[in-house]
Amino acid sequence: MKIRIRELRKNKRISQLKMAMDLNMTQNTISRYETGEREPGIAELILIADYFNVSVDYLIGHTDTQ
Repeated sequence: MKIRIRELRKNKRISQLKMAMDLNMTQNTISRYETGEREPGIAELILIADYFNVSVDYLIGHTDTQ
């Protein structure tokens, strides 16, 4: 599954550390999500989608409509 976290984060000029702190995660977790080494669960997907104000479908690459 291709997750658009890096793209969204870079477009908003947010560091991995800032995002991790805002979402109560570790920077390592964000990095692993971005590289595909680890996939977020449903709760994390919803949290990240809400953080960027996009749909979960957009976040996971299911649609190109935010």
